[in-house]
Amino acid sequence: MQLRALDLPNIDELLPIGGLHLAFTRSCAKASIVKAFDWDQTACQVYEANYGPQLVSKADISTLTASYLSPLHASIWLLSPSCQPYTVLNPNAKGTSDPRAKSFFHLIDTVLPDLVRSGDQPRYMLVENVAGFQDSTARTNLVATLTQLGYSVQEFLLSPLQFGIPNSRLRYYLLAKFPPLEFNFPASYTTGDVLEYIPGQGVVNKTVQQLKHYLDMDLSESDAKIYKISDRILTRWGRLFDIVVPSGTKSCCFTRGYTQLVERSGSILQMNELLNTTTVFNNFLTLLARGDTEAVRELDQLGLRYFSPSELLRLLHFVDTKKSASFNWPPNVSLKSKYRLIGNSVNVEVVRQLINYLLDEPSS
Repeated sequence: MQLRALDLPNIDELLPIGGLHLAFTRSCAKASIVKAFDWDQTACQVYEANYGPQLVSKADISTLTASYLSPLHASIWLLSPSCQPYTVLNPNAKGTSDPRAKSFFHLIDTVLPDLVRSGDQPRYMLVENVAGFQDSTARTNLVATLTQLGYSVQEFLLSPLQFGIPNSRLRYYLLAKFPPLEFNFPASYTTGDVLEYIPGQGVVNKTVQQLKHYLDMDLSESDAKIYKISDRILTRWGRLFDIVVPSGTKSCCFTRGYTQLVERSGSILQMNELLNTTTVFNNFLTLLARGDTEAVRELDQLGLRYFSPSELLRLLHFVDTKKSASFNWPPNVSLKSKYRLIGNSVNVEVVRQLINYLLDEPSS
C-alpha cells in the first residue's frame, strides 16, 4: 500500500523532533511523509536536520485550509495536539477553552469536514496526547465529530512498559479509519471503550529491559560534570527526586521541564548501586540539621546525575540501544532546549506498533 502522510507532529507551542515521522517510516507502510508543520523555529530546524530540507513548514496550524491540504493527497494524518490544556502538571488547564486547543479543533471541526465533502479526506488518522485527555470534553468532541463524519474510531491508553521499555510514559492514542476501511475490533469491544492493549497482541507483559541497556555507563569526565546535579538543588530538593539505578526496570515520564523542575518531571540516576539511597539521604539530612555546611558532600558517593539527551532518545526509541546511530542536533540548540524537545515527544516504538495495527485490515 503506497501512502502519503501529513505529519502534524505538535500544534502551536509544542516542539516536535519527528517522533511520529520516525515511527511511520519504521512501520509496515510503504510511505512517504509529504509535509510537516510547526510554529516553533527551533523545532523546525531540528526536524529539518533529521528528515531533510523543505519538508517542514513554519506555519500556524490554525491558518491551514482544506484547499491548501487537498493537493497534498495525504492518506494519513499524524497529530499530537498541545497537551498543556489537559495535563495534570498544568494547574491552570482549561481543556477546549484553552487557546492552545483551538488549532487542533480548527483542523477537526472546520478543515476535515470540508475535505470529507470534497472526497479528499485522510483515510487514516492517529492522534496522541497525555493520559487525562480521555477524560476531557475535547476527547468527547473529537470522537463525536469523527463519528459524525463517518470514521470508525478506536482509543487506547498505553505505556512503553507494556512493550519492554523501562519508562512509564502513559499516553492516550486515538486511531481512526474512513470507510470502507475497518478495524479488527475485539469481540467484547463496545463504542467508547479505551483499550489498554493493542488487539491481536493481548495484554502485553514483556520482560522489561534494565535501564543500563539505554545508558552511557562510561561518560567522560567533562560530560559527567554537565549532567551532575548542582549542590544547591540537591541540598534543597534532593529528597524529592525519583531516583533510579542502572539495574532498575522503570523510570518516570520525562517532561519538557526536566532539569528545570524536580517533582514529576522525570527520574534521575544513581550510578553507585552498592549504597542504600535512603540510608545515605538520612545521613545527609542529619548533617544538614546539625548545620554542617558540607552536608551535601555525603550525597557525592551516590553518583547522582541527570539522564543525558542521548539516553532519553534511546528510551524513546529514536535511536537503537547500544548502536552508533545518532540523532542530529543543529549546533545552536541548547541543552535546555534539547530536554524540552524530548520531553514533548512520543515513544517511537509504541507509535510504530499502533500504526501497524491502524494499517492492518480484517481478513475477509
